[in-house]
Amino acid sequence: MNRNIYRCHYRGQLKNNFAGQELDETLDKCRKNAERMIAEGRLMTAALYYHGGMLFLYFEAVGEEVRTEEFMEPMHGLLEKWPEKSGLSDWARMYQVFYHAIPESEEDWRRPVSPECRRGRIAYLKEENMFEYVYHHVAIIKEGLLAGDKYQSIALHEDILFSYFEEPKTLINVQRDLSRESKAIKAWLDVVPEDHFVPLRGSKGENFLFLPAYFALGQ
Repeated sequence: MNRNIYRCHYRGQLKNNFAGQELDETLDKCRKNAERMIAEGRLMTAALYYHGGMLFLYFEAVGEEVRTEEFMEPMHGLLEKWPEKSGLSDWARMYQVFYHAIPESEEDWRRPVSPECRRGRIAYLKEENMFEYVYHHVAIIKEGLLAGDKYQSIALHEDILFSYFEEPKTLINVQRDLSRESKAIKAWLDVVPEDHFVPLRGSKGENFLFLPAYFALGQ
């Protein structure tokens, strides 16, 4: 039986840029929890990236949704709390605004070989252009013709974008038809993408900054 795939993105914040042995030991517990859930077939991928005290979590749940606490609970005392609609939370949900493929089934989404690299990046959007960015990327998804990495996903929280993708890339588009050219990407390029981003130190002139990972795991 093929099961659904749920792609999840969350943002966290360490208390006072928490670091040291306690953080290392806590992250090791989270990593082992994720490894166990991958072995059990409940997760397909789990990756945690950081930028200073900011944390960016991406995972793929198999069959049913997985709560962050099920494998990230050891981080509970180390994280600032986010005021959410349902109360205070360790992790703020990020909202998916871009992708190149929709998982059709567990079988469809399973990697034939493990990727060489699971990458995480962030970008800061200018507030005045933030929703124009979202508008164009939703339009590209709806058209479904722009090819890119099958496993790429970009999510938004406040004015921060978090992008996950894998290398080498598995080229695909939402329509799963590479014979046609995207017109929606031309409209995005016409409004000058660079005008939508706040330059980040260390990004070497790129819109997105690559992040180091605390762990990046998968089947």
